[in-house]
Amino acid sequence: MRVAAAGTARGSFTEVELFWREGIQEHWLRFGKPAASRILDRKRRVECYAAGQTFGFVRWASNDYGTIVSRFDVLLAVSEGEPVTRFPHVTPGAQVLLSVSGWRKVQRVFGLIDAIEALGIDPCDVAPDHWRHIHNRLIAAETPRGYSAARHRAWLARKALQS
Repeated sequence: MRVAAAGTARGSFTEVELFWREGIQEHWLRFGKPAASRILDRKRRVECYAAGQTFGFVRWASNDYGTIVSRFDVLLAVSEGEPVTRFPHVTPGAQVLLSVSGWRKVQRVFGLIDAIEALGIDPCDVAPDHWRHIHNRLIAAETPRGYSAARHRAWLARKALQS
């Protein structure tokens, strides 16, 4: 992993600020391959993603009464000047492929990610359309299709043709 230089232009990366305050507020990545990273202090760091990179961002918080925020989002970093969705802790923003709220839904998506990883496929490399499919099926209270090695090969072939 490359460490971002202090003078690195923000415009070339999508930056994700991660935060960890045990049991109170936790922002972390379920998956992602940052192009660069920098530590801000003991509890915070910034991960930088180049255009086209996909990452899974978890936001969780609790108070004296229990969990108050439980979110998981699969985001796609975009090039400078492309339209983005503004997103907390993500600068300048990203394209949202999947967004779920509530621990039960987050756990369900984590199970789907575990199944993808069991196939030997890195979630970072999964077809963006599959993340959108999961998002739409969960919103409709339906069961998403599984991701398969054949579907992944088809995605890689399509991606190669588009390059």
